[in-house]
Amino acid sequence: MASRLEAVFDRRTILCDGAMGTSLYARGVFINRCYDELNLSQPDLVRGVHEEYLQAGAEIVETNTFGANPLRLQRYGLADRVAEINQAGVRLARQAVQQFAEKQAGTAFVAGSVGPLGVHLEPLGRTGLDEAREAFAAQIRALAAGGSGVGADLLIIETMPALNEAEQAVLAARMAAPDLPIAVMITVDEDANCLDGASAETAAVRIASWGVDALGCNCSVGPATVLTAIERMAAVTDLPLMAMPNAGMPRSVEGRNIYLCSPEYMASFARKFIRAGAQFVGGCCGTTPQHIKAMKSALRAVGAQTASHGGARKEPIVTETPPAPLEQRSRIGRLIGNGEFVTMVEIVPPRGIDCAKELHGAHELACAGVHAINVPDSPRASARMSAQSLCIQIQQKTGIETVLHYTCRDRNVLSIQSDLLGASSIGMKNILCLTGDPPRLGNYPDATAVYDVDAIGLVNIVHRLNHGLDIGGNPIGASTGFTIAVAANPGVPDLDHEIRRFAWKVEAGAEYAITQPVFDLRILEAFLKRIEGFRIPVVAGIWPLTSLRNAEFMKNDLRVSVPDEILARMARASTPELARAEGIRIAQEMLAAASAMVQGVQVSAPFGRYSAAAEVLAAALPGRLHTSGQPASPHPSREAGVGQL
Repeated sequence: MASRLEAVFDRRTILCDGAMGTSLYARGVFINRCYDELNLSQPDLVRGVHEEYLQAGAEIVETNTFGANPLRLQRYGLADRVAEINQAGVRLARQAVQQFAEKQAGTAFVAGSVGPLGVHLEPLGRTGLDEAREAFAAQIRALAAGGSGVGADLLIIETMPALNEAEQAVLAARMAAPDLPIAVMITVDEDANCLDGASAETAAVRIASWGVDALGCNCSVGPATVLTAIERMAAVTDLPLMAMPNAGMPRSVEGRNIYLCSPEYMASFARKFIRAGAQFVGGCCGTTPQHIKAMKSALRAVGAQTASHGGARKEPIVTETPPAPLEQRSRIGRLIGNGEFVTMVEIVPPRGIDCAKELHGAHELACAGVHAINVPDSPRASARMSAQSLCIQIQQKTGIETVLHYTCRDRNVLSIQSDLLGASSIGMKNILCLTGDPPRLGNYPDATAVYDVDAIGLVNIVHRLNHGLDIGGNPIGASTGFTIAVAANPGVPDLDHEIRRFAWKVEAGAEYAITQPVFDLRILEAFLKRIEGFRIPVVAGIWPLTSLRNAEFMKNDLRVSVPDEILARMARASTPELARAEGIRIAQEMLAAASAMVQGVQVSAPFGRYSAAAEVLAAALPGRLHTSGQPASPHPSREAGVGQL
């Protein structure tokens, strides 16, 4: 597709403006203000910045609308003024351009600035792609209309951290302003890769495939890294390229962020950008009219003209390494894949460093023929031993396989990827992907939470790693080969929401599910019926109640559906021993009845009573477990470790 910008600018080099926020900050506007709103409250200030950039030599000025989308404006209570703020931004830039043309007899253009939404999109976040697209469209409609009937001349979708967000902005532009040329710029890290992990080459090819008119890189860590990104983009696309870097990395000097790249330094890189193939150059954070003026002089010195890229477009090779079939990845995978019945018991990590009790319990359960041990990740946001550490010790010292519960609460996406790669390298084969309980529920309620992604996003990450790709879709070599489990709560009050999320988990790559404890078979049956269209193997959770108080906790605190008849049965138990016995009987009944509906059970061991979990399994599934006193699949070297418990 031919670029509409080439038709306008005839492939000549164009100088863009610099940072709006830096200039406003230098004029005394505090950083806690909504800079986009200044279009309404201090229009002369904004117009003055545009005029300074035009005087410095800029041929394109961007509107002061970088954050003027509904999601960012909502933080300032301005979500209902999207159209007003964006139209004012166009009007002020247009006034500056017209005044400059009258005084200087020069021509300049107005670019509508569209920045990122400031939220994570699905699959790594909670904002849907359709929501993102509509938010961008609301802003772009206003930029295209303008404040006085004359809209922007082009759109610059800039500082995009992820390609999926950039794509939604482009789709919104095609919908809301089909006649406007579109330029897209990503921001990159120190390795010149997009912040979602995509290489500069991959980003260029994908963005070009959307039918945009120009692409490039802005913001980032400084001109040197942007130059690297531009060189790599030039190798794979013939579209016009844009380079608008920060003036280096900011340094805090007496409480103010100062960008230390001098105008002369930025000017030297302007020449390098042109030689690398860029047609549009300018600046981002930290650049001032002085920087743009120096860049203008530098471009004149090299006879500003478009460099020819030459050669055919080269698409980067992205090599997937799919995992082995589910049946070959682990014992659990084999059982699930072959349609066999699975038995698991949950063992909670200790609060300290001594896990002898947990290891002894795992050994007993292995001897009883249990297939795997589930290890929660700081359940109820409590501070406990690392689940991964306990999993490895259980596997090494008892020979039984483990399922690692992994939550998103405490880790950003970089840490998640790092953890999962490490877990795979040391022998973890089964992952249960969870969002995680918020810290306010735990014993350190003031602890912070991350939640870069939720369980759905986590499944996407694990699925990619299973195909030898990192979070940005770049090859990492061998695949991780996890079996991917997710949680489900059949008794949640808003079942429609739970069903939608379950469907998204399956779509993301979930291979089997483990439910919350089941005390009402009617609810389980209804849940299974609702997921018939996207059914994956389901393992039912079973919890042997220990007391009436425990039953009430399950119902009121954990929001598990516990029928009144179950509460009545627990209430009739007159002693703690009778209550525990009644809880085991209820669990056995639930297990026996549910086993015909599901492909496995996970039995919890409240308060570390592993013998109770084994008793539930042995009585309800007499043909599937044994009590020989030896592990079902003994491993001599591991048995030696057990002997030291």
